[in-house]
Amino acid sequence: MGTTHKTSCVLCAQNCGLEVEVENNRLLKVKGDKENVRSEGYVCRKGINVAYHQHNADRLKYPLKRNGDGFERISWEQAIDEIAAKLEKIVGRYGPRSFAYMGGGGQGGHFEAAFGVRLLRGLGSQYFYNALGQEFSGMFWVHGRMFGRQYMHVEPDVGETDLFLILGWNGMQSHQIPQAPRHLQRISKDPDKLLIVVDPRRSETARIADIHLPIRPGTDALLLRAMIALIVKEGWEDEDYIHNHTSAFETIRALFLDFDARAAIRTCDLDFDQVRKVSRLFATRKSCLRYDLGLFMNRHSASSSYLAAILLAVCGRLCVPGGNILPGHLMPTGSHCDERDPKIWRTQSTDFFPVATVFPPNVMPEEILSDHPERLRAVLVSASNPLRSYADTTAYEQAFKRLDLLVTVELAMTETAALSHYVLPARSGFESWDGTFFDLTYPGIFFQMRRPILEPEGESLEAGEIHLRLADRLGLIPPIPDSLYQAAGKSRSAFAAALMEYVQKEPTAMKVMPFVLGKTLGKAMGSVNLATLWGLLQTAPKSFHKNAVRAGFTPGIGLGEEIFQKIIDHPEGLWIGRLDPDRNFDQLQTGDGKINLHIPELWNTVKKIDAEQEETALRPDPRFPLILMAGRHTSMNANTLMRNPAWNEGRRACTLAMHPADAGALQLKDAQRVRITTEAGFVEVELEITDSARQGHVAIPHGFGLVYDGKTYGVNVNRLTKNTNRDFLGTPIHRFVPCRVEAL
Repeated sequence: MGTTHKTSCVLCAQNCGLEVEVENNRLLKVKGDKENVRSEGYVCRKGINVAYHQHNADRLKYPLKRNGDGFERISWEQAIDEIAAKLEKIVGRYGPRSFAYMGGGGQGGHFEAAFGVRLLRGLGSQYFYNALGQEFSGMFWVHGRMFGRQYMHVEPDVGETDLFLILGWNGMQSHQIPQAPRHLQRISKDPDKLLIVVDPRRSETARIADIHLPIRPGTDALLLRAMIALIVKEGWEDEDYIHNHTSAFETIRALFLDFDARAAIRTCDLDFDQVRKVSRLFATRKSCLRYDLGLFMNRHSASSSYLAAILLAVCGRLCVPGGNILPGHLMPTGSHCDERDPKIWRTQSTDFFPVATVFPPNVMPEEILSDHPERLRAVLVSASNPLRSYADTTAYEQAFKRLDLLVTVELAMTETAALSHYVLPARSGFESWDGTFFDLTYPGIFFQMRRPILEPEGESLEAGEIHLRLADRLGLIPPIPDSLYQAAGKSRSAFAAALMEYVQKEPTAMKVMPFVLGKTLGKAMGSVNLATLWGLLQTAPKSFHKNAVRAGFTPGIGLGEEIFQKIIDHPEGLWIGRLDPDRNFDQLQTGDGKINLHIPELWNTVKKIDAEQEETALRPDPRFPLILMAGRHTSMNANTLMRNPAWNEGRRACTLAMHPADAGALQLKDAQRVRITTEAGFVEVELEITDSARQGHVAIPHGFGLVYDGKTYGVNVNRLTKNTNRDFLGTPIHRFVPCRVEAL
């Protein structure tokens, strides 16, 4: 009989609470934790199978250095010394623009970002690459203009809504909100509520919807513009809301007057009367909406995010109960930056700017392969697998082979690690203190800090500790007096007093505070991540203090310490704050406190999104007559985190989904091997004929093509995506890839 622990899943952003049984340092039994107030016992089959993530044949245990075509084991001292020396030489010779950090924490842990970003900044570079720039740049950039900060993300208030409109999101398979299938099924079964799904496919979510709009792939922005035009034409907009809570409506109104909505809806392959009905219902009911990668990674990504926000604002559905609200957080997901600030870097060869301080990963190969004198020459990859996660695997392989230094900090020997000069073993989410800031809950603010429930095998370290050791060797941490170490060993109150005294004498320490905390308090606690959490709570803004007091914590200077102790005492997680539901507008950070509806940079783009222009743009290429959805969420994929394929044994986990009519026209049969070809390349894959697909539209799930224990499982869909097929923010257009399919 093993020992039972409270923890959370690390395989997607929902981090559902888990109750696990551990015996002989292995995860034995996993079930949902009913005491987790965010997930309330819910868990999907990925979480149930998380042991396949933790225990696999490719787990890393010791630092490795490339030696010819293989690797040799080395000590931590040698690894840190050699990597630091190479970084010093590269940055010293070519400047700080020659170095980039690709990391920031994965689906299960974000604390390493505090160390990785400061290591990057300490070397003078701004080149921070992260998956946020792969998926969410359009939305973040739009929200920065409309709400005042790029880290302000609106979420659907599904608990209070009467109408849930979904675009490009299959929530029954891809969660993205807590307990997504439970909420979707509840709304679907309630006769007083409506579930409306816009999706080319008859997805699992579309199957339970009250209304399914099977939209033509790539026309979501056109549909949104048509819906707003109908609402404005019919006078269904919320005039009082627009007057009191928005600015520049009269300016942007011109985008929707005299717009041919009927022709636009026809181009979307939808029924005009049905779209008109949906528009009226959305405008007149207590409605909210959610969209996901089907819009984020499709044509007109940023414009779709912009039009979705305008739709919500025009109908009075932002920052109100049952609508889309600004949730609370301990730490926002992402930071804010403005590319109009001359201090903000752009990439040297491709001229892309960061959004939320993150550069788009799909430009990195060009930045490495260019002949620019300040091209990227050294990359530190942490908790990321760009060779399987980002567009154009072939371009990444070519680029990474040209680097002077590639270091990967990882749990397992991933495809990226296999190309690296040095591979450093990180502890898993069950071997370290760690947590995420994905908890976009409302009105309560939830947080859970996972604790170690397994002993690390070999010599693995917390990823933050690895970055700290590199920073220390590079001389990026100011001298720390013995008194601070001694105070850390006594008590946290003694340490707090000593730390304040130290910062007054050494003000430069504030810029590298995670390193200072990690070396001192982290040593006493046995975790640099845990020390960082303590520091974060001591410096939380006043707005968070108000929310914490509203949740029952004691106001005053000891509030941070009180919350920290509560988090330690509650491994299942807890509510650490509560928003005022009646004052959601107060979170806006625009100059006038209103939602800014006018984004000049998108004016001409949106104006050109009409039936005539879209018909021309969508005209099929005879070479590639089908449209590939490159990446599809299913219950059988978990990005690249679940490397051992045994958890899907007996299932058709990685197939090319095709409509029966297309298969018949091509004389193809179910389960046969076919070749799919795009501009980027081709792969050979098993065909799955299904009526859930749309005619002319095929799909392959992402997260496969992994090399596990020497064998390749499934196909890597990013062999089919071109990194240059992207929008002005660098977002790859994964959901609209022209292709052809042929029998082998």
